[in-house]
Amino acid sequence: MKKKIVLAYSGGLDTTVIIPWLKENYDCDVAAVCVDVGQEADWKSIKQRALDTGASSCVVADVKREYVENYVWPALKANALYEDKYLLGTSTARPLIAKVLVDAAKKEKARAIAHGATGKGNDQVRFDMGIMALAPDLEIIAPWRIWDIKSREEEIAYLEKRRIPVPMKKSDSYSRDDNLWHISHEGLELEDPVNEPSLGRMLKMTTPPEKAPNKSEYVEVDFEAGIPVAVNGKKMDPVALVKTLNKIGGAHGVGLCDLVENRVVGMKSRGVYETPGGSILYYAHQELEHLCLDRQTYAFKQQIGLKMAEVIYGGLWFTPLREALEAFVDSTQKTVSGKVRLKLYKGSISSAGAESPYSLYNASIASFTTGELYNHADAKGFIRLYGLPVLVRALMEKDRKNAAKSPVKRKKP
Repeated sequence: MKKKIVLAYSGGLDTTVIIPWLKENYDCDVAAVCVDVGQEADWKSIKQRALDTGASSCVVADVKREYVENYVWPALKANALYEDKYLLGTSTARPLIAKVLVDAAKKEKARAIAHGATGKGNDQVRFDMGIMALAPDLEIIAPWRIWDIKSREEEIAYLEKRRIPVPMKKSDSYSRDDNLWHISHEGLELEDPVNEPSLGRMLKMTTPPEKAPNKSEYVEVDFEAGIPVAVNGKKMDPVALVKTLNKIGGAHGVGLCDLVENRVVGMKSRGVYETPGGSILYYAHQELEHLCLDRQTYAFKQQIGLKMAEVIYGGLWFTPLREALEAFVDSTQKTVSGKVRLKLYKGSISSAGAESPYSLYNASIASFTTGELYNHADAKGFIRLYGLPVLVRALMEKDRKNAAKSPVKRKKP
């Protein structure tokens, strides 16, 4: 009986090439595993493609809800944003995919797990780290790190030589990753940062902003303990909620990100990301936190959000650090409940009001009209103490300058 290798199969070019390559180089059976995290995919056709290409079996694991609840929501609650722009669409999905692959490998009694991540990318780190954390005894095979193929053009030639249908058009060979949260695009004109993205032919989920409607649209999002639960007053499950906001946001061209980022492996790369629903949720969540969190908690949470983004981006999901960061974030979200109203218009998002039963905004204090809780005269003493270090330094500088101006008296011989 041949040994079995579990392959993370997407139906794309890389993993379609990997099936025959594994069979030719390892003399093994390939068990293809498709992980459904919300891709717009024809899973029936993809399963058949895997079998036609030489896989001994192919299964599809639908983990969309688990993805949103256990991986996307923690990033959202932390306001985790990588390098000021990236909403971690690919980064949040990879640890879950690794978990599904490990479960499949254990069920199949496989000797190894294979994936199609390149030797230059971040995903090899995320997959390997997840597999190492959950199944340290399993072998990891990453063909891009060991085979002789050097380009997507060579991959296409590899399939054509074996008369295997190429699952893409040569003229549209962007490297894409999509899931419920986002779509990423790399390659072609994006490989030169001087080029403007060809949004018209590239975008899949989002209308180019200049082609978005000339009329704005308002959208309301309800949160409970930092988690979005309703859109425009309608309660929804997590998957339906994200899909709804993707449709609304995509129509108005919001959530586009063109980023030259620092990869984990040390190089810079450029990608264009579509995250319409996610951008709405991040904006709304942050607006609610401005209303519900005190200054010190909000300021420290900003630091935690930066670290959380770094940890998720770097493939460190299954670590004590990520668990500890998430525990802190969850403790801050107990009062982040309420409703946020946003205005969408030609690629922009702006606030149109927020309310919460835990709001720390007090009109009697904040209003220009003096209320009982605030006495203007109290400010003088506060500023005197708050500015005491500034005052002391200024006095010191004044004394030093005066001493420098005074003539130095010579001692008599």
